[in-house]
Amino acid sequence: MKILHIIPNLRKGGAERLVIDIVRELSKKEELNVKLVLFENRIEYDVQDIKQFIHIIPSKIKFSLLKKNEYTIQYLQGFINKFNPSVIHTHLFTSEIISRSCHYQNTKWFSHCHGNMGQFRNFDLQTLINKKHLTNYYEKKYLFNSYDKNGGTHFIAISNDTKKYLEQTASTYKISLLLNAINYTRFYQNLTSKNNNEKLKMINIGSFQDKKNQVFLIEVACILRLKNVLFELHFLGEGKNRHSLEQKIKEYQLGNYIYLHGNVEKVEELLWQSDIYIHSASYEPFGLVLIEAMAAGLPVITLDGKGNRDILENGKNGYMLFEEKPEIFANTIINLWNDKNKYQEISVYAQQYAKQFDIHDYCKKLLIMYNQN
Repeated sequence: MKILHIIPNLRKGGAERLVIDIVRELSKKEELNVKLVLFENRIEYDVQDIKQFIHIIPSKIKFSLLKKNEYTIQYLQGFINKFNPSVIHTHLFTSEIISRSCHYQNTKWFSHCHGNMGQFRNFDLQTLINKKHLTNYYEKKYLFNSYDKNGGTHFIAISNDTKKYLEQTASTYKISLLLNAINYTRFYQNLTSKNNNEKLKMINIGSFQDKKNQVFLIEVACILRLKNVLFELHFLGEGKNRHSLEQKIKEYQLGNYIYLHGNVEKVEELLWQSDIYIHSASYEPFGLVLIEAMAAGLPVITLDGKGNRDILENGKNGYMLFEEKPEIFANTIINLWNDKNKYQEISVYAQQYAKQFDIHDYCKKLLIMYNQN
């Protein structure tokens, strides 16, 4: 079987990490011929082991409501024709709309939805009065026409929230739920050898953007300090909000408590040194980092991001809080940290729970989907 995965680039992100793990796992099978196409040479992960499967093919589309659309897809079309894939599996909206502009019916198309894509929103009054919504609707109509020309598509939803969204906006096509996965072995640590920190060490992983809401965690840290909790908070990531976060840390005089590490390749090493994973995203399509933290044996405390409801069992592998109140969040951290028996119980269960999301089993399910579609 020839399998082609397509994603715009390999910048730091959950979709990109999943694609890398899928390609790594599938490429181990001799009976499979796997390739990964990127539209730009932006690779922020160590992918030397799968470099031979990666192809950079610059491709883009420039849409115009009044003029002709501009296409740069000829090299992508040529690559697809030559490779002759049995499966084309695309990730993120840019890949969707560019790949489907190519014409290739002799394959099974899969559209991996790593969140609730705004472009799929149904037509309503806002579509007529909001330029962004109108552009999105135009792109959706274009894309769905392209689906039909290529024989349809099979949507893969990464959470029940996304599946429900697709059922409301794209029910013409087949929709399957397949929760995300991780390389469990990479993040696993033996809890019996874990150091017991006297100082509480918390960690958060994610890009510094509005929806990740890290400023909320700085407010939580402020309350922890006022309550005389001995702690450290480590942020892993980069993004447009870094400067504002640095200013907030300085304003609250938390420089001795909070550390910004930037993008880190081996995040598992910092997870192993931590005690609790905390997450503040206002919207989370799934929450891959939560599973990674659990595999490392960390209890998770998170706000409700909708997609992460599928992986959080309150009081068993962590706590989900439905009110965005720093005081409640801080008290949840303190109560868990002070109850060592409960902390240990949650750590053990979280690690066992995460095992069901291993990439090896995930790819077995994916191959069944490829063969049955």
